Parts: sequence; C-alpha cells; structure tokens
Amino acid sequence: MVRRFLELLAREASAVEFEGPIIQARAEGADPAAIEELEKAKVEALKVRALLRRRARREAELSALYDTAGDLAALRDLDAVLEAIVRRARQLLAADIAYLTLHDPEQGDTYMRVTDGSISAKFRALRLAMGAGLGGLVAQTAVPYATADYFADARFRHKEHIDEAVEEEGLVAILGVPLRLGQRVIGVLLAANRSARPFHQEEVSLLASLAAHAAIAIDNARLLQETRNALEELSHAHRTARAHGEAVERAALAHDRMTSVVLRGGGIEDVAAVATDVLGGSLAVLDDLGKPITGDVGELDAGVFDAAQASRALGRTVRRGDLLIASVDVGGEPLCTLILRSDDADERILERAALVCALLLLFRRSVAEAEGRVRGELLDDLIARPGSPGLVDRARRLGVDLGAPHVLVVVRHDGQRERAAFWASSQAAMRHGLAAGRAGEVVLLLPGENAGAVAQRVAAELSASLQVPATAGASRVSGPGVAEAYREARRCAEALVALGRAGDGASPAELGFVGLLVGDGRDVRGFVHTVLGPVIDYDARRGTALAETLAAYFGSGASPSRTAEAMHIHVNTVTQRLDRIGKLLGDGWLEPERALEIQLALRLHRLGHTSIP
Repeated sequence: MVRRFLELLAREASAVEFEGPIIQARAEGADPAAIEELEKAKVEALKVRALLRRRARREAELSALYDTAGDLAALRDLDAVLEAIVRRARQLLAADIAYLTLHDPEQGDTYMRVTDGSISAKFRALRLAMGAGLGGLVAQTAVPYATADYFADARFRHKEHIDEAVEEEGLVAILGVPLRLGQRVIGVLLAANRSARPFHQEEVSLLASLAAHAAIAIDNARLLQETRNALEELSHAHRTARAHGEAVERAALAHDRMTSVVLRGGGIEDVAAVATDVLGGSLAVLDDLGKPITGDVGELDAGVFDAAQASRALGRTVRRGDLLIASVDVGGEPLCTLILRSDDADERILERAALVCALLLLFRRSVAEAEGRVRGELLDDLIARPGSPGLVDRARRLGVDLGAPHVLVVVRHDGQRERAAFWASSQAAMRHGLAAGRAGEVVLLLPGENAGAVAQRVAAELSASLQVPATAGASRVSGPGVAEAYREARRCAEALVALGRAGDGASPAELGFVGLLVGDGRDVRGFVHTVLGPVIDYDARRGTALAETLAAYFGSGASPSRTAEAMHIHVNTVTQRLDRIGKLLGDGWLEPERALEIQLALRLHRLGHTSIP
C-alpha cells in the first residue's frame, strides 16, 4: 500500500486521491493497525506533496524572476522599464492591479508613476505624502507592508483624498515593498486585489525580489539616460565648436581677402565688394555723418542710427529687422557704419569689414591731415608773407596754379576745430586748392571766379558737417593779392554775422551797400547796377525819367502828390511811373533795408561817373 502513495506522488495526483488506498484497505477488511499505518503514510505523503508543490512554485517564481531580470536588463528606456516592472509584478502575484510610485525630492512625497490594471483617473493621479496610506508608510519606513483589508486596517494613516482614490479603484487587499538603492528609497512597488485576501510571506518575498531587480533596472535606465544626455550635450557642443571653428575660419579668410585688397591699394568700395561677395545681400558703408560712402540698402529711419549707436557702445553687430548694423568709433566719435540687408549672415565678417573700413578712413584722415598741414603752411605764407620767394613753386608741387582765377574763403564757426580742419583739407585736396585751420575759422583758396557762389556752397557743406552754423565770406583773388583777399573775405564773414545771417555765405557783391564798406575794391558801378540796373536801362532805352521820379519820390517823403508838385507833373503820372518801377525792381522794393540801398544807389548814380551805359 505504501507503494501506492509513491505512485500518487509520482504522477502529481490530487489530495483527494490519497484517500484511495485507505478506503481500499478498509473494504478488504484490513485490521485497525494496518489502517492506522496507512493513515500515517498518507499524512507523510501529503506533506511530501505539499513540499514538492512549494518547491515547484518557487522554481517557477525563480524562473520568472530570472526572466524578469533578463527583460529588465535588455530595456534601455526608463518608461519601458517601469511599465515592464509593473506588468510582471501583476502577473507573478496574479493581482488585479499593480502600480509603482516614485519619490519626488522637490516636494518631499511620492507620486503615481506607472499603473497596470487601473481604471480610476483619480487613482492614477494620486500623490502620497511620506507616512500617509500604505504606500507612504512603506516609502517612509523602507519596510514592506501588506493588508488583507485596507479600510479596516488601523495601522495606516488614512487620508481622505487617498481613501477616496482607493475606494474609486475598488481596492481592498494591498501589498507594498520599497524600491531601494542602498539606504535610499526611490519608490514603492505595490500589488492589490479588489477583494479581501491575505498575502503570504512567499508573495511578499517574491515582490521584494522583483523590487530589488526593478530598483537596479531603474537606476541603470536613469544612468543610461544621463549618459545619453551627456553624449548628446557633448555632441551638440562638438557641433557648436565645429561650426564656430568654421565661422572663425571663414571670417579669417574674409579678413585676409579684405587685407589683401587694402595692400593692393583698394579703397572702401573694394572692401565692401569683398564683404558683399562673402556675405551676400546688399551692403552700404556710411561715414561719420551717416552719409553713404558706397552701396545702398534703401531708406533708413532713425531707428537704424540708434542701432548704430548701440553697436558702437556694445562693440558688436546689432540686428534690426532684416538689417545687420556694425559701427566703429574712435575717441567716442563715430567713424563709419556698415549696414547689411540680409536674412542670415556671419556677424563676425561684417564686424571685421567694419574694422578694415575704419582703418582705411583713419589712414585717409592721417594722410589728409599731413597734406593739410603742408597746404596750410603754404596758405599761411601767402597771407602773411606774400612776397616770399618760392611760393609759386611750392604751390605747383601741390597741384595749385596760382596764376589761375581763385576765390579766397574765410569761414567762421563754433564747431570742432579738428573736424572743420579735416573737412577743409579734404575740400582743398579734391579741388586742387589750399586750406588752413585757425581758432574759430578755416581759410580756403579754391579755383573759381564766382566768389558768392563758392561762399554759399562752402557755408552750406561745412554747416552740415559740423552740425552748427558756418558763415563764409569770400573774395576773388587778383594776382598775388591773397592777403588783401583774405582781409576782405574776413570782413565779409564778420559782416554776415553782424547782420544776423550766421550760416550764410556771400561776397561783398551780395552784401549791397554793406559790401561797399567791407570790400577793398569798392565796386560802386557794380553796386549801382545791381540795385538800379533795370530802372536805368529802361530810361536809357525809352527816354523816360523813372530814376529821376524815384529820387523825387524818396526826396518828398514817399508822397506821390508832393512828388508831382516837385516834378510839375500830374499825380496820376507819378503813380504810373511808380507802378512801372515796382515791376522793374520787383516786390519788396519799398521795404526799409531795400529802400535804403535804392536811395544810396540813386545818390551815387546822380554823380554821373557811375552811370550805366
């Protein structure tokens, strides 16, 4: 009969089948001692059966843990690792739901990270304070906890929001084990059922073993992710460094090209052409006054010049819309500004182009200043020592023909002396003249005959350059008479200032009777012709007496009736003659200043030798 029990164990029979040998013995009439012996054998066989089943279950669990460890080791994504852990925990414990919470070091609690089998949104969004609920207690104590009926278990600190979420999920029995890395708890792994059931020690150990593997897998996934992030950062840094290196190399090559252009004698236009070829787009170079030297990028508003000021302050390129602006100053004064219209361009190349252009302008300024000193010394000698030998030869070496007609201009100003001197030197060099700078004035000797027109042009251009009024007096140079022309031009400039015409330009001819006082030549005939020419010409052609009528009109206190009595003519005739005079002289001939000039011209005309043929 004992052999029968071994056969039952061998074929893994059910527990009921172990009653078969005893029933058979009783049916055969075996004595009580034999039946008792069979009862003892049955009990031992059942013990062996239970042991074999536990070992088989343990073997299956270990195999599952091994498979789980392999699966976790093969995973590289943290989310995939966490989902695999929870899913395997639910399968191994045959639980209704499994979930995992992780520690949040910033808020000091744990939060639901992954669930498997959950049906409640509130439960999936649950956060557990340390020590709150079963999961919070496991996280706080690092000790596994299990309960067959969570709501009836007084060991846990029940919180309303936790209990509501657990009730909504329908959970009753819960088992939780810590996820530990060394002495640190990083989370909690839990399995739960929606009906009351106890969790055996083997199940606690099984979930704890899975949690140990899971903690290592989580840490490995985290380290791998950190490594990936570090590699990505290194790769990005490498790409950035390579791009930076390539940009620096491009900028250096562009700088070499621009330097080569300068060494071959190129100018601002050539440097701008190289920059445009490298950068693309359209480029303009502005001088210190914001006027274009070369190029065109369209209409520029005040914001562009504010950006140029910001570029000089920051020492780098400033973007404004689709414009890149690089500006360079020296001694706090703007020198040049480069404006590039482009959607995407290398700012370093534009900055280097701006520096090269600035150096060219500084070089030009230095050359102009050196040449200006030579020309200024010659002009000083022409004014102070007109009879000195060698002046004509010195002028010829500078490209100035003193035998040709010239105009001497004296310009009074309150602007920067250095800027005014540089402007005057540039004008003299361009127009083959001479220039000298003095305190409060610049002096120019320029080719030309129309002194008034030259004075007006010089006054307008220098006023724009200095941003303050510049008043120019001019005089034609007769032969070697540079000194006399200088004195006359200076008196003319002073007269303009005294007359409230600062910022204007004129020769004595444009000053009316004042010109007679300041001019050395005192061109009385020219003055009379300028003021009364149309009236005198009309009388000469028609045989009329308009000039005589005009003199009588002023002599009678501007009274037509008394004029008629003095000339023994009808007052209507006087009125008609005055109307004709008004048409010949133009509007405003009776204004005080104009009337004064007309009366002076009439008196000079009556002298006879000033009459106009």
